[in-house]
Amino acid sequence: MSELTHSIRRGAVGLSLFAMVTAGVVGVTHSLTAGRIQDNRLASQYQALGQVMPAELHDNDLLDGAVTLPAADSLGQPEPFTAWRARHDGQVRAVILPVVTPNGYSGNISLLVGIAADGSLTGVRVLDHRETPGLGDKVEVRKASWIEQFTGLSLSNPPDEQWAVRPDGGVFDAFTGATITPRAVVGAVRRSLEYFADNRAMLLDRPAGDASL
Repeated sequence: MSELTHSIRRGAVGLSLFAMVTAGVVGVTHSLTAGRIQDNRLASQYQALGQVMPAELHDNDLLDGAVTLPAADSLGQPEPFTAWRARHDGQVRAVILPVVTPNGYSGNISLLVGIAADGSLTGVRVLDHRETPGLGDKVEVRKASWIEQFTGLSLSNPPDEQWAVRPDGGVFDAFTGATITPRAVVGAVRRSLEYFADNRAMLLDRPAGDASL
């Protein structure tokens, strides 16, 4: 019996040592890679921001222009969220809004929408989606140029009634066999412009009623 007890104790000690060593290895690995992962994440985010905001519109680091905004259902943001201000000579010249639409064929589509002080789009990019490969994924800039058509547009260009895909009487192309996806993106971009128009002073960090560009 004593030999069995001794054997059990040895096994327990061995397992404890193994667990301690494993935990130590995991901890060291995490500490060595956490910084690199964070750097890669920031680099990816910075690249995405730069794709929707032309360099000539800002002289600040876009990541440093982060601002927390109140929840906005129209943008698919039920909680306070982070947006980014593009400043030039200290003045906000444009903003970048993160937008989520639940109306994709396969669920949520996440976008970044850049809007200049005059209400025109500086760029739009899809960050995440689960749309059908070969069909709905054409909203990605690496798959097609479709998403680039928004640059320079505004609420009045095209006219309000034409802010839709062609099958719905609008000016935006639909994808053959995947109309739901472009319809969702067009709707999300339009709502972003409406949100900007309704909250322009707050977004540009200016007094209410300030119409300057």
